[in-house]
Amino acid sequence: MKLGAFSVSLSVKDIHASKAFYEKLGFTEFGGNIEQNWLILKNEDKIIGLFQGMFENNILTFNPGWDQDAQNLDEFTDVRDIQKQLKADGIELIREADESTSGPASITLIDPDGNAILVDQHR
Repeated sequence: MKLGAFSVSLSVKDIHASKAFYEKLGFTEFGGNIEQNWLILKNEDKIIGLFQGMFENNILTFNPGWDQDAQNLDEFTDVRDIQKQLKADGIELIREADESTSGPASITLIDPDGNAILVDQHR
């Protein structure tokens, strides 16, 4: 199972303060829109997302079809195939992708410690 790019999506209280803090750790703006209260920051191959007012807790995020530079991969495991495998392994999904579709879709699950995991395919 290839999960694609990995990042941590952080629920922040003040996106400007968080951006300034992470820039001091060497992160630079990679994507997003601060006016819409979300940014993607990168330090080498480490990626974090800053999201103000969009969700309650931090989320582990995987993007099938992308590498760590958000470039399309020629080969990847479609989110619907990931979903089928997880369900076959007895993992409960909080949100499922419509298996009759193709292209962008996402699934959400919770690990045994209560951490949210988003598998978010953009293509």
